[in-house]
Amino acid sequence: MTSRARRAIFSLVLFFSVCALVGSLLQGKVGAQSAADESQFRDNIKQFTSVYALVEQNYAEPLTGDKADGAIYDGAIPSMLHVLDPHSNFYDPKAYAKMREDQQGRYYGVGMLIQQQKDKIYVVTPYEGTPSFKAGIHPGDIIASVDGKSTDGMNSEAVSKLLKGPKGTPVTITTIRDGQAKPLSFQLVRDEIPHPSVDLQFQIHPGVGYIHLANFSSETAGREVDDAVDGFGNMKGLILDLRGNPGGLLSQAVEICDHLLTRGQIIVSQRGRAYPDQVYTVTHGNGGKTFPIVVLVNRNTASAAEIVSGALQDHDRALIAGETTFGKGLVQTVYNLSDNTGLALTTYHYYTPSGRLIQRDYTGISLYDYYYNHANALPADSTNREVKLTDSGRNVYGGGGITPDVKIDTPKSNHFTDELLGHDVFFHYAPHYVAAHPVANDFQVNDAVLADFKQYLTGEKISWNEQDFAANLDWVKTNIKSKIVTIQFGQLQGLRVEADWDPMIQKAITYLPQALALEQSAHKSEQQKAEARMPTR
Repeated sequence: MTSRARRAIFSLVLFFSVCALVGSLLQGKVGAQSAADESQFRDNIKQFTSVYALVEQNYAEPLTGDKADGAIYDGAIPSMLHVLDPHSNFYDPKAYAKMREDQQGRYYGVGMLIQQQKDKIYVVTPYEGTPSFKAGIHPGDIIASVDGKSTDGMNSEAVSKLLKGPKGTPVTITTIRDGQAKPLSFQLVRDEIPHPSVDLQFQIHPGVGYIHLANFSSETAGREVDDAVDGFGNMKGLILDLRGNPGGLLSQAVEICDHLLTRGQIIVSQRGRAYPDQVYTVTHGNGGKTFPIVVLVNRNTASAAEIVSGALQDHDRALIAGETTFGKGLVQTVYNLSDNTGLALTTYHYYTPSGRLIQRDYTGISLYDYYYNHANALPADSTNREVKLTDSGRNVYGGGGITPDVKIDTPKSNHFTDELLGHDVFFHYAPHYVAAHPVANDFQVNDAVLADFKQYLTGEKISWNEQDFAANLDWVKTNIKSKIVTIQFGQLQGLRVEADWDPMIQKAITYLPQALALEQSAHKSEQQKAEARMPTR
């Protein structure tokens, strides 16, 4: 057996051992596992080792390199975990390093998002304040070389590795830009690159703050939200946008709720068999500083984002608007294994303050259907779902994500919009326009810009007609302006353009009076309960 095979077998044996230890904890058998269980475990390991040895010795092609690792990291281990539930997961060394990088909220590099398209590496956006942004690299630039090494044949992951490096080290990037006769050369110095969870915050209306929280992966997410709220000053309302937020660290969900709820209120509880149940409560509280909140969610709002939504809803602290959320209420504990790998194993279930189970049923559902067709698996109404009560006595429903208080549908796409997005038209048109036209602070998409855009579509052989344009005019204008403004003034300005147009956000703003009435009702209910607890004389 080769050294690589021995290392692979060792990794799997260690993995199974951790699973066996956790399994014994789950069954309350630590220190008392039966001889029969130990014998069965040894037999299972022996059987797998025999199978792997036969494959390695007799497979038609040698098991070398990525194929050997893939048999373990992408085959045996994930397959076993997916039999348990959809969220237990194994991190190979690359994925584990990326997870830790995301959690720390920083890395060292030049600070830009890149993407491979048609065998070329494009700059999607340079993050504001980073070396790439300060140097003048633009969205739409094609990265031709890094430190003299051509990017031909490379994928985005390989180019990303070249761009990252120790803080303070130099790197030279050559780009090809639309409208420039010659390649452009940029000499950058790598720096610490923040990876914020809050990617947009501004006053969307006078006195109304807007925060888009992209994820809870960073250990700074809670502080970012707190700083954003404090920065708004005396607010009349807040729109907290959690659409598309996949979740992340429980600690950050707790921290956010800790500053929005009242001291002593329950945030979330964890129930499992491996460890004692745990209840998280508000330790600091909002100090009496309240304002109406509308939380915007959709079917891709999951995990920690559902914890925040559920806690604010159960305590009537916020009005939840949008679509029923994903329904991911399984808690994973991450175990550090050998060779810089990790195991995220489900050990708890999440429950909201009212006792609602967040997790959606996954029995007999394929992984594809669970992740991509989950909306079809949810009931159209509350039939057969558990019913709980908020602090003020409103009905809320569990066992399938967080049901919004008011429904706001995501705008539906059509053939025309799908065609433009499928070709990434706006991303490629913006550099074309900026190369030939000045862009001022008051830039608007007027008839001249639309005419130029239509001419561009025709030149790219993308089908369109005037009826399609008329039916989707505001959407087209917003996407053109967003991408052009991003090139000229930065990513944040481009995101603001999209938020100012977004019909779901605009609708959410109209529900702030309802959110205020909800909070006042909850406050009144809490006062009545407090009075009822006072001793009579």
